[in-house]
Amino acid sequence: MARAGSKPPTAAATPAPTADAAETVDEGRLLRVDGDRGLSLGERLTARLNARLYATPLHRLRLRGRYPLKLLGVPQDPVPGDETIGERITAGRLIHAGHTAMTRDLDYASPAHPAAWRDWANGWDWLRDLAAVVPDHKSGAKIAEPLVQRWLKRFGEFEAQAWRADVTGRRLLFALGHAPLILSSSDQVYRSLLLSAIATWARHLDRAAFRLPDALPKVQALAGLYAAGVLIPGGEARAAAALAGLDRLLALLVLPDGGIASRAPVDALALAELLLFASGAPAAIGQRPPPLFADTLARLVPALNGMALGDAIIGGWHGGAAIAALPLERLARRAATGTAMVRGGRWSGYYRLSAGKSVLVIDAGPPPLARLAAGGHAGTLAFEMSDGPDRLITNCGGARGLAAPLAADLAAGLRTTAAHSTLVIADTNSTRIKGEADQAGALGLGVEEVGVQTRSSEQGHWLEASHDGYAKRFGMIVRRRLFLSPDGQDLRGEDVIEAAPRGKLTRRSDRSFDIRFHLGPGVAATPTADAAGALLKLPQGRVWAMKARGGRVAIEPSLWIDPGGTLHKTQQLVISSRTEGAAASIGWSFKRAGK
Repeated sequence: MARAGSKPPTAAATPAPTADAAETVDEGRLLRVDGDRGLSLGERLTARLNARLYATPLHRLRLRGRYPLKLLGVPQDPVPGDETIGERITAGRLIHAGHTAMTRDLDYASPAHPAAWRDWANGWDWLRDLAAVVPDHKSGAKIAEPLVQRWLKRFGEFEAQAWRADVTGRRLLFALGHAPLILSSSDQVYRSLLLSAIATWARHLDRAAFRLPDALPKVQALAGLYAAGVLIPGGEARAAAALAGLDRLLALLVLPDGGIASRAPVDALALAELLLFASGAPAAIGQRPPPLFADTLARLVPALNGMALGDAIIGGWHGGAAIAALPLERLARRAATGTAMVRGGRWSGYYRLSAGKSVLVIDAGPPPLARLAAGGHAGTLAFEMSDGPDRLITNCGGARGLAAPLAADLAAGLRTTAAHSTLVIADTNSTRIKGEADQAGALGLGVEEVGVQTRSSEQGHWLEASHDGYAKRFGMIVRRRLFLSPDGQDLRGEDVIEAAPRGKLTRRSDRSFDIRFHLGPGVAATPTADAAGALLKLPQGRVWAMKARGGRVAIEPSLWIDPGGTLHKTQQLVISSRTEGAAASIGWSFKRAGK
């Protein structure tokens, strides 16, 4: 593989920093373990066996115990609900993931409900949305309590989907956080039944939470278990066990630079909100939350904010949808941390370059492990760029986390290499995306190693990165070099294809390739007469000139999915060429015209 820190590109592409001028130099290498096969067969079989054991009389016997007469406190839900969804609930409709169920004859277990809707309904997430619109607890209880009664009647005993550990953890959090909506009844039989159910779910999680794989669903289960341990009388041992589990798990999932192991910013946001919710349990009874919560947020939140472009929106990376500014602002207010990540993401694989009004975020890491993220993207070395509030270059987006699901074909297309602003050889993904029948779209073989070097000085900012995603299939290594001038008005790059070392060679026929730059919404592109560039007019009126050396530039249709799920028709610049002797070099630049 081409080594990070090898000879800089020619002056025509990106200027090389002089050694005495460089202020900071950083280099690293990230590995994806042998293609990563996801959960092992043994782990999958163990999960199925556990689900069967939970349905046995022995487990039901373990769930018996005293029920609390009351809860010790009510934690504050840190996230406001969706008023639109709340209003629909008051009108008798439970709407989620594009599916509607009428409450008057609701059957939670109906096979007509899609899986995403069932998880939302069984997790009682809808309580958050209902709470956003009801004028007081009494009026809200008239709507919430019949829905809870119907759920308890249907799922009073273990059922695999409704009692899944992560769903049960969320249900505990929402039941505790919105207890006034569901425990205001004067019907003592109903109150006792619900309080007994809450205690039973906690006893179920005493075992089930710790048997989940180390990923975000396990955090959901342990967060609910911790809150229950704090707020149900006599739960000190339970809270301590859950906290110890969270301590170990968060050390694996939250990286030293604040990135998240799944590499999806939507997961980092969900994790931060979970930690805020769970930390509200001790606060509700006048105790200080354990330092674990604040310490983890102090790493998560700056890294998350640092991925936002000038429009304050985080792009749709690795399966997750783009994140709007409002949840980031809300998180920054609740978590007393900094506001920007460090420039280099040695562990997370994300890097940020900024100067003047320009901001770049680069994915310079391998795809996430399949066991952590089934919906990762094959967009290694892609980047996004903004000029002030305008997105200049972007990726097409992501689907997970949207209020309504995208069409399956569109969601799958967003994961491809071609949907990212990066180089793609022979219209082939740099990391294989498996079919639905093959581990449900998990990522397969491809990028295993990414090497990175960054430099910063008074001359500007440099980043050089390489990946081996095409080494085994085509015998080629891809390297991208970027330079951003000190004023942010000059971005220069070079994309290089080199022959892979013989040890990685399978075949080495010459291939066609494309370098794609998906333009932000509202950016108008006009080709130059020589087909070697384009003029780009941004929504705020600024103009950028794009030029390429070594390939022709075409303007093609593209799209961008915004945080609300709206599809914006956009354009993309495509530099097309072909390797010669399994090698190629394309230089390109984006320069702002005027101020």
